[in-house]
Amino acid sequence: MNFGALIRAFDTITMVRDTMRRIKGGHNPPPRSDTALAQPAASPPLPGQVEARLTGVVIAALKEAFDRDHARLELERAQLEEQRRRAEEALRVELRRQAAEREVGRLRLLAGTALGGWVAAVAMVVVRLETASTMSRAASAVGWLLLLAALGAAFTAQGRVSASVPGASVPVEAGTLGAAALWLLIAGLACAALALLV
Repeated sequence: MNFGALIRAFDTITMVRDTMRRIKGGHNPPPRSDTALAQPAASPPLPGQVEARLTGVVIAALKEAFDRDHARLELERAQLEEQRRRAEEALRVELRRQAAEREVGRLRLLAGTALGGWVAAVAMVVVRLETASTMSRAASAVGWLLLLAALGAAFTAQGRVSASVPGASVPVEAGTLGAAALWLLIAGLACAALALLV
């Protein structure tokens, strides 16, 4: 609210009222004649009418000021609401990005473990190639295939998570490929361990 304008309007009203009182007290109207009564002349407005008009003007000015302040407050409220909505959207996108990064990190760990297990299984077969039985070689071969499948599933799931849309409402997860990569990794490592025991 503009208090300076209100104070100036009040001062103006007070000054006009004081001027009207001085005019009313210091001015004696001329005596009336019959001709003046017979002919209607334009008489100056009464002081009460002037004060009523001024009061109406001041009330209209105050109403306009209040309406302006109300419109400004509504605009500020709408701007704050828009800023809050943008902040929530930015937070949602950031949380989704962090979830995608965690999922990609998990899939990279699975892929690294699958690759390391495959290299270890190949090295183990190369070292024990002459002493390994047919069952041990078959278990190693199955382990290799499972570890390579786990590696491929982890890379494919990682690509899908990385390509997920940042603003989508679907949660970020690797889906069945991520779960398959984990189970293929476990099965491949189990086959590699079984090849050692057979």
